[in-house]
Amino acid sequence: MSQPHPAQKPQRTVLEGRYARLEPIEPRHAAGLFAATAGEGEAARYRWLMSQPPADEAELRRRLAEAAAIEDPLYFAVVDKATGLAGGQQSLMRIEPAHGVIEIGGVLWGRGVAQTRLATEALYLFAAYVFDTLGYRRLEWKCNDQNEPSKRAARRFGFTFEGVFRQHMIVKGENRDTAWFSIIDGEWPAIRERLEAWLAPDNFDAEGRQRRKL
Repeated sequence: MSQPHPAQKPQRTVLEGRYARLEPIEPRHAAGLFAATAGEGEAARYRWLMSQPPADEAELRRRLAEAAAIEDPLYFAVVDKATGLAGGQQSLMRIEPAHGVIEIGGVLWGRGVAQTRLATEALYLFAAYVFDTLGYRRLEWKCNDQNEPSKRAARRFGFTFEGVFRQHMIVKGENRDTAWFSIIDGEWPAIRERLEAWLAPDNFDAEGRQRRKL
């Protein structure tokens, strides 16, 4: 168990990966994000979020302007380095430097990011930033207990399931039981090594398909 110590607050900084780049959210990301996450046939991606899909790109641009002015949650756009387009968003939230606790939340990945190496690297970049740069002791992941894809993603990445908070919230008029997951700093080195091996270029063919499962 790590010794208690204050962590640093996350900053609006670019986090650079091999396949993905996390950029502090700005209104300029609206076009790519709307096409990837809220355009025709994509509205279902908002099923588990607190917010409803934006009516149009202009509304999303306004939302991003508001998000860019807030420090908690601190939102980032997930940019595909191959195209330069934002295909998703995610945030660091419930930021508690005094306790060394922080959460990944507000995850919304479009079809070009979800279930690809970009999504895995986007989470890896957050975790590496949180543990290796900022000095946090605990990284949390929470989701609706009915959200099976989110729970699978958490376990695949290396989060440990901690339990369910029953009748925890009311979201969009419905009860939400919340599943809690975490990674603590003592677990991170082994998880980091496994992720870096999976993200290595030699683990993917010319079409970007994995050779070895995570």
